Amino acid sequence: MTSMIQLISPVDGRVYAERRCADATQIEQALAAAAAAQAQWKRRPLSERAVFCNAAVDAMLAMKAEIVPELAWQMGRPVRFGAGELRGFEERARHMIAIAPEALAALEPAPVAGFRRYIQREPLGTVLVVAPWNYPYLTAVNTIIPALMAGNSVILKHASQTLLVGERFAEAMRRAHLPAGLFHNLLLDHHQTAAIIASGRVQQVNFTGSVDAGKAIEIAAAGSFLGMGLELGGKDPAYVRADANLEHAVENLVDGSFFNSGQSCCAVERIYVDEKIYPAFVERFVALTRQYVLGNPLDEATTLGPLVTPSAAEFVRGQIADALSKGARALIDPKTFPADAPGSAYLAPQVLVDVTHHMSVMREESFGPVVGIMPVASDDQAISLMNDSEFGLSASLWTQDLAAAERIGNEIATGTVFMNRCDYLDPALAWTGVKNSGRGITLSRLGFEHLTRAKSFHLRHET
Repeated sequence: MTSMIQLISPVDGRVYAERRCADATQIEQALAAAAAAQAQWKRRPLSERAVFCNAAVDAMLAMKAEIVPELAWQMGRPVRFGAGELRGFEERARHMIAIAPEALAALEPAPVAGFRRYIQREPLGTVLVVAPWNYPYLTAVNTIIPALMAGNSVILKHASQTLLVGERFAEAMRRAHLPAGLFHNLLLDHHQTAAIIASGRVQQVNFTGSVDAGKAIEIAAAGSFLGMGLELGGKDPAYVRADANLEHAVENLVDGSFFNSGQSCCAVERIYVDEKIYPAFVERFVALTRQYVLGNPLDEATTLGPLVTPSAAEFVRGQIADALSKGARALIDPKTFPADAPGSAYLAPQVLVDVTHHMSVMREESFGPVVGIMPVASDDQAISLMNDSEFGLSASLWTQDLAAAERIGNEIATGTVFMNRCDYLDPALAWTGVKNSGRGITLSRLGFEHLTRAKSFHLRHET
């Protein structure tokens, strides 16, 4: 008997959707159909693949009116922000479609008389996408569209918390008349996912999620020589130099810390501020944070929704309590946010000062609406603190000095360096991480290199 998956809404704790996991026959049929369809798909001209992929994007956007409230019910994002994810979805998809001809073009070395030499980009086969709930459309599209453009078939295993997103992807592909068998949405449990990874029936797995789950995927893939892309989270720092535009830095760092209730792998979770502007920065940061409206995400007035589950909120509450017990000070009174209720998924934003790196909140990923702010005396001290982490996904620098940003950026162990912005994925740039933030690349032309393999042609045509 196959198991049932219940999607418990963070809005009110009730079952919002319920589905049965795929059974062994459905999984086998999907794997076989994906392999067969891919063998034909890779022969289609790139221009034809682009037509199908653009049609799928169009179909997804046409479902916006249904998707936005679904997001609120599934993972708690306020409806006033729901359409933003679809805008990002379109930006990334269209960009990867547009750059595919250049990114997938053959590489030709210097000509040699009597020979035709080139390196061709070959599709891998079937790509398994294991997508998370926090940005369920954005993270999935990072791989799905470029994988299809590169000539692969795709199997999507979406998070159970956002299982309706997987169904939306399948519907968009159906409306785009994508060739049968080329895309499959499978509702799988952890054991089934591990079995597919270990089966040898997929050639690449791209996963976004926790470090522990990433390790489980590596274990499942052991000995299979499977390609892997693992984005495993972050504890992203920001450094505000004395020459920063203070109002701009505050406005963007408050948003970078608390958007999506802090549930982003590249959310700003720790801030280091030059001691000369530290008091003014903290005062303005707290004042702006107090303007959030915590409440039901289906209410247009809400700017801060619940966390995805009550347990996620309890983890953050525990980090805050640990920091306070070790000398930190909380600058936000949760009582000023009436929706905040212990034991619920609704959690007020929190700003902590007098924090140190001996506290969990400054070292372990919070994935919630809390940020610690520390004063620093120099660039060197800021660099040392930013690098004092097991993660390295993104880091932001706030300064008017471009040369200083480049110099400091070169010293930070991170996948992306931002200057005067944060929490944004530019589809023209590689999205990658170091240390426990993972391995592999999505987006940019480099993202196509992880969805293809090189095949060299060395043809002697004069004898």
